[in-house]
Amino acid sequence: MAKNKQNAIQTGKRKLITKLNPKSPVSEQYRTIRTNIQFSAIDEAIRTLMVTSSGPGEGKSTTTANLAIVFAQQGKRVLLVDADMRKPTVHYTFGMTNASGLTNVLTRQTELTEAVKSTDMQTLDVLTSGPIPPNPSELLNSRGMQDFLKTAKEEYDMVIFDTPPVLAVTDAQILANQCNGTILVVSSGKAEVENVQKTKELLHATQAKILGVVLNNKKMGKNDNYYYYGTE
Repeated sequence: MAKNKQNAIQTGKRKLITKLNPKSPVSEQYRTIRTNIQFSAIDEAIRTLMVTSSGPGEGKSTTTANLAIVFAQQGKRVLLVDADMRKPTVHYTFGMTNASGLTNVLTRQTELTEAVKSTDMQTLDVLTSGPIPPNPSELLNSRGMQDFLKTAKEEYDMVIFDTPPVLAVTDAQILANQCNGTILVVSSGKAEVENVQKTKELLHATQAKILGVVLNNKKMGKNDNYYYYGTE
């Protein structure tokens, strides 16, 4: 079991390409996504950002982590939050423990300042999911969540949420209208068109502001980018 956990941590760390190889073409594409997110803010700055997908295994957690890193590399004070309280992975990605986190903050067992974990990047902190609760959707829709968002925005320039897939549970829909923007990650060749369309409809039904789509795992042609960022 310990060996499997160590392998998971090592695999997670390898996904942080923007930190390990910031000059790579893929890292440049993440910076392009960052720029597009910033230019999408017309009436108000994007302070809270949610990243989701239609189904599992489309690369949303990897995308979320690398976006958090490139915003932190820009000098912004960033908090990456693992809001997938059913199948959390952020603690593996950053090689952290998950004894306490978002769950504890929302249930007022722990203050945010005590629950956040620092990284080796000065401007990037992580709030892992904490213990898996029996009622994740209720916690995300609670007064505790409203208070958490208020406090987090006082402490950080940007709060980025990794959320469960939209079609799996209602968690992402609940959080979407509490954030300034939503990014939808779509895996090329894996995500079904009707599922992506259904995801878009569900997000719109909750008044989510969809900023754009990241097309992931697309086979590269000579003039193709690894990631594509566009509007709806």
